Amino acid sequence: MDPRRLVAVLPPVLFALLLALNAAAQTAAAPPAKYPAYPSETPTHFVPATTGHDYTWREVMIPMRDGVKLHTIILVPKGASHAGILLTRTPYDAKALTTHTMSGHLGPMLQGYDNAADIIVEDGYIRVVQDVRGKYGSEGDYVMNRPLHGPLNPTPVDDATDTWDTIDWLVKNLPESNGKVGTLGISYDGFEPLMALFNPHPALKVSVPMNPMVDGWMGDDWFHHGAFRQPNLSYIYEQTASRDNSIKWWTNYHDEYDLFMHYGSAGALADAYGMQQLGFWNKVVAHPAYDSFWSEQAVDKLLAAQPLKVPVMLVHSLWDQEDIYGALAVYRAIKPKDSGGNMVRLVMGPWHHGQEIEEGSSLGAIRFGSDTAKYFREHILRPYLAQYLKDGAPKADLAPVSAFQTGSNRWQRLDRWPLACESGCATKSRALYLQAGNKLGFTAPAGGSVYDEYVSDPAHPVPYRARPIQPVGYDAGQTWSQWLVDDQREASGRTDVLTYVSDALTAPLTISGAPEVNLVASTSGSDSDWVVKLIDVYPDQVAEQPEMGGYQLAVAMDIFRGRYREGFTEARPIAANQPLPYRFTLPAANHVFLPGHRIMVQVQSSWFPLYDRNPRLPGWRSGAAGAGLAGRCRMPPRCGSAPVAAPVRRHRPPWCPAAHAPPRWRSRSGCRTRRPARGRRYGSTA
Repeated sequence: MDPRRLVAVLPPVLFALLLALNAAAQTAAAPPAKYPAYPSETPTHFVPATTGHDYTWREVMIPMRDGVKLHTIILVPKGASHAGILLTRTPYDAKALTTHTMSGHLGPMLQGYDNAADIIVEDGYIRVVQDVRGKYGSEGDYVMNRPLHGPLNPTPVDDATDTWDTIDWLVKNLPESNGKVGTLGISYDGFEPLMALFNPHPALKVSVPMNPMVDGWMGDDWFHHGAFRQPNLSYIYEQTASRDNSIKWWTNYHDEYDLFMHYGSAGALADAYGMQQLGFWNKVVAHPAYDSFWSEQAVDKLLAAQPLKVPVMLVHSLWDQEDIYGALAVYRAIKPKDSGGNMVRLVMGPWHHGQEIEEGSSLGAIRFGSDTAKYFREHILRPYLAQYLKDGAPKADLAPVSAFQTGSNRWQRLDRWPLACESGCATKSRALYLQAGNKLGFTAPAGGSVYDEYVSDPAHPVPYRARPIQPVGYDAGQTWSQWLVDDQREASGRTDVLTYVSDALTAPLTISGAPEVNLVASTSGSDSDWVVKLIDVYPDQVAEQPEMGGYQLAVAMDIFRGRYREGFTEARPIAANQPLPYRFTLPAANHVFLPGHRIMVQVQSSWFPLYDRNPRLPGWRSGAAGAGLAGRCRMPPRCGSAPVAAPVRRHRPPWCPAAHAPPRWRSRSGCRTRRPARGRRYGSTA
């Protein structure tokens, strides 16, 4: 027989045999009908008709090197050829992130978290979203921000290896692609593009981490300078109690303030909710200080020790209410490796956490004069991705740093960030002093015995925003994303908050970097928190936006737990009634204080329930304390305290580079303090 004829005959026979076998398998798998004469109207397997869709949907399980398979959604535009791949790895349900609105059009399917839908659809990218190991449709065990293989992870797999294996499978199994992969994402999804940079796959051409989780202790989700962020208890609960987040947080209170006050402490609340069953929560409780558990998984520190092989665009939100530390920490770690100046890009926008893929003309009551998020996607993200993922695309015309300046409301093309710093920059900061009479200015006050004091009572902590305080959430009507731009008048009228205000400015004044707090203070307790806020006070009347009259806009603010003043790795009690220096950095700002505005600094010792209450008692264990002693806190402004070293630059037409003067410790000699009154005890430790 002609072998060619044999080839022609065999396939139909084989095809028929396969059909028969498939039908037999389905028949064998289907259970016998309970009522054969009256069968079910639901088919055993329904196949949707999608011929009119402008994309094809593929749902696959991609094998990892250890045999675990990860659930992956692949959306390929109809007619795609030589298309770049945009990959997001997520713990938040890949199917939900790719089916925001069920439609035959790809745009509505992707319009929402975590998709820059306009760029993905209009530029014809293949969209891939994958459940990380142990979440939703993926196999394996889930570990929060799974550390790299090493002392904290004895297994041979981590998010870096899973990303490598995923990219390897994609470029081998998507014939519509050009073999070029980019990875991007926000928050936890932004942590994943950073993991992809460790031993990156050759097909990975670009990484865009947006608002990434980087260091959970120093300034991202779990702690800030040692103070625990209580609202994230609900996140830990839902994220780790089940594979599919089906076990939901609950509350009996309309006001989060009442919820946390009722239980007394974060630890007591967690125990009442059964969180001792959750592995990650137990790790948080076991590691209240910045020990190796935190430092050895801090992504900025890990990347600092790695070669830079993949172009990176770090995207930072100036009012990121969740992860305001991470992007800039990574930038500081990897920018020195960018010897050619073309591997690391930084974008800073006036956004809340993740707002860069949403509408960005305002945040809360603050208006920016244009849709800043759309500008970012159209003029920065689009050409940047195209340069690396589209065949024949031109090089993107981008500055090393693209920064939106609030106050003046304009985008800037910068060659570096910060524009000024304590050392290593062309200009230096100026010290902004607390002065007598609750004044604020750039002139150092004379020495003397004057001081300001307040009583901080854990039984009546300062709310971090106006009550009733909503829970964390992004649904319609929820304002969690706006709290960093809330009007700070809510706090400035309290007796347990010290407020210092400058005279009205007669010329613009710009902050272009991270303000440094240099606080000299004493407390009657064995510990104290210090919350410092740098605020732009609007004129009493604003004609074009009347509701902004007298508005107190926080430009930068953060907390510092006093027990870590000698080092973050070990908590040590504070010597009572002794003026001591506290130095820490506020989040970066790129802001112009306009003429007619005033500068304000607020100082307080609680920020509740955003952060757990500090009971000021020895032997306190993170997450397990109730209310303790009311502490008397003192700051002697006439003794040379320089609370904020501001990265200030003076304006000359045209706009000029930043000026940033270094802080200096001032001598405390000759200053006298009174013995504080004894605080009253409220409650007890748990």
